[in-house]
Amino acid sequence: MSDGEGCPVSVQVYPGNTADPKTVVDQVERLRQKFGLSRVVMVGDRGMLTQPQINQIKPHPGWGWITALKSVAIGGWVDSGSLQRSFLDEKNLAEITSPDYPGERLMACYHPLLAEERGRKRQALLEATEKGLTKIRQEVGRRKKKILKEKEIALKVGKVLGHYKLGKHFECTLGEGSFQFQRREEAIQEEAPLDGIDVIRTSESKERLSPEATVRSYKSLSEVERAFRCLKGMELRVRPIRHRTEERVPAHIFLCLLAYYVEWHLRRAWAPLLFEDEERWEERERRDPVGPAKPSQSAQEKKSSHPTREGFPVHSLETLMAELATRARVTYSLQSGDSSPILKQVPEPTPLQARAYELIRLLPVSGN
Repeated sequence: MSDGEGCPVSVQVYPGNTADPKTVVDQVERLRQKFGLSRVVMVGDRGMLTQPQINQIKPHPGWGWITALKSVAIGGWVDSGSLQRSFLDEKNLAEITSPDYPGERLMACYHPLLAEERGRKRQALLEATEKGLTKIRQEVGRRKKKILKEKEIALKVGKVLGHYKLGKHFECTLGEGSFQFQRREEAIQEEAPLDGIDVIRTSESKERLSPEATVRSYKSLSEVERAFRCLKGMELRVRPIRHRTEERVPAHIFLCLLAYYVEWHLRRAWAPLLFEDEERWEERERRDPVGPAKPSQSAQEKKSSHPTREGFPVHSLETLMAELATRARVTYSLQSGDSSPILKQVPEPTPLQARAYELIRLLPVSGN
């Protein structure tokens, strides 16, 4: 778990066969007790904070949540008329209500670019599914002597529909040695108005969280996902884990979390020297919460011209660490005997190294 800025605050290891949603209530209670919190607002994606998990959270005073509705639920609203695109014509964010979610606030968001991308992706998947089903139909038609049984055809069709996950948009008719299919154009047309629409749901009142702050809080999940990418990627390589005793696995994960904690603070401290966006957190509070994130002017300048404002070459974290690693303490000893003096020398830092050390010393650390 991390705070709103992505800084890790807690980690716990569960058995590998534990589903993510089963950890929600346990983690909220653990956070509340460990950090002495009077109110905890859990932010989770639609796969983590499902309705059964929310039903477990509701009876606890001081517990809240922010999550998003699944597309199936949004589609039901469009069918009933509770959600119409006209709500989002003038503004890409609108707060709505629904009797299906009493006591909750719902923020409908419209992303034009996402709508275009979803429409393009749906069309590509429809064409790929149609191509796969056409091959099956041709195979069924060729088998004259040893015809394909209905069960065999169903397995092949199910494999194609399961791969592209668009079975709801096709009507298939099959039997012994026969197979036909066609698109469900009506279902496809009904889904199109949902493109680009997301609905964020929360238990928090408007006094605690404005609609804009609610959407920003949900989108802050990207910071947690960044932590997972760092832990699992080439930077920290949390895997493979080859421990033979159970108690060593949590220790392994905890050490990796500490490493990411250090890296997170280093990135914040060295942001002027890295390709990091130094104004990202300030810009997040000012920019449109629904629209795509855009780098600040300073970040664009660093990426286009490559020198920093102080004239240093812009680095990635990996290349900056390699630059700092070139400074080492050198030990000299004379070969005149056992009592020969030993000299230790640390070379003067380069201007870039000196600036990196200075930025670390300027970094405020909580508790100090």
